[in-house]
Amino acid sequence: MERVLTTLGHQEPDRVPLFLLLSLHGAKELGLSIKEYFSKADHVVEGQIRLRKKYNNDCIYAFFHAPIETEAWGGEVIFHDDGPPNSGTPFITDISKIHTLKAPRVKESSGLLRVCEAISKIKSRIGNDAPIVGVAISPFSLPVMQMGFDKYFDLMYLHPNEFNILMQLNEEFCIEWSNAQLAAGATAICYFDPVSSPTIIPREKYLETGYIIAKRTISQIQGPTATHFASGRSLEIMDDVATTGTAIVGVSALEELAMLKEKAKGKVTILGNLNGVEMRTWSQEKAEQVVKEAIEKAGKGGGFILSDNHGEIPFQVKDDTLMAISDATRKWGEYPLK
Repeated sequence: MERVLTTLGHQEPDRVPLFLLLSLHGAKELGLSIKEYFSKADHVVEGQIRLRKKYNNDCIYAFFHAPIETEAWGGEVIFHDDGPPNSGTPFITDISKIHTLKAPRVKESSGLLRVCEAISKIKSRIGNDAPIVGVAISPFSLPVMQMGFDKYFDLMYLHPNEFNILMQLNEEFCIEWSNAQLAAGATAICYFDPVSSPTIIPREKYLETGYIIAKRTISQIQGPTATHFASGRSLEIMDDVATTGTAIVGVSALEELAMLKEKAKGKVTILGNLNGVEMRTWSQEKAEQVVKEAIEKAGKGGGFILSDNHGEIPFQVKDDTLMAISDATRKWGEYPLK
C-alpha cells in the first residue's frame, strides 16, 4: 500500500508497483472451470490470495467479469472454457424500452452481492497490506452490453432524450455499485470507460458525453478511482481525463508510453501498458525486455504503475511469463532506476 500511495503522489517508492490484473487465472490455481470459479465468493478470495503471493503482486483484483453488471439488469451471461464470460443478447431490443427501465439495486442482485462478499473476505485476510481494486463499468460504456454497439451509436447521435434517460439510470446504478464495493472493503474503483476513448469516438463527442458523465459520476463515488479505457487510446484526451477527478489512467499499448507519461506528469498516475494479446507468445527473455523498456520510459519520478493495457490478462498467458514479468519488475524497477 505504501509503495502504491507513494507512486500516486508522483514520488519514487522502493520500486515500481506491479498490478497483474489477473481475474481468470484464479480458476487455474484452484483447478476449477471459469464458471465454477465465479460461482462462489470463497473461490475468488482464495484464487486472488494465491495469485498475489505467487507473483508478488501489489494489488488484489476483485473483478469477476463485466456481464455480472448486465446480469443485474436481467441480462444473460455466457461462460467460456478459456476466456472471460460475455454478455448474451442485449436486453434493450428497442430504444423505446428505455422509458420502462429501472436501475437494479445491488442488494437484489446475487451476482453483485457475491462480489461484495469476496471483497469483504479479502479485506479481512489482508487488511491494508495492499490495495483491493473494485470495478464498475462507466454509465457511458455500459450500453454496449445493454443494447449492442450499433443501437447505442444510434441512441447517442439520434435520440438525445432517450440517451439522457439511460445515462441517468446508469449513473444511479454505477454510483450505488461502486460505493457498495468500497463499503465492503475495496480501496479504489476501476472506472472502465472504453467508449470514451478516441479509439471509439471523437474527442468532441467525448467532451459532450462521456466526459460530463464521468465528472458527475466520479464526484459521487466515495473513494479514489482509476479510469481505464480497456486498451483504447487516451493521449488525445489525457488533459481532459485528468480533470474528471480520477487518480489513475489505464493506457494503451497502441500509444508511446514515454509520451503518455510526459502528458500525465504531475496530473494523474498512468497504469500500463503491456500488451496482453502479445503476452501470450512471450518468452521469459522477451517479457524481461518489455518490462525493462516500459520502466525505462515511464518509471522515473513515480506516477507509474506497471500493468497490462486492457485491464484483464488473457487466460492463455503462461505462468512462466507472468513470473518473468514479476521478476523483471523487481530487477529493473528498483529506485533509483538503473
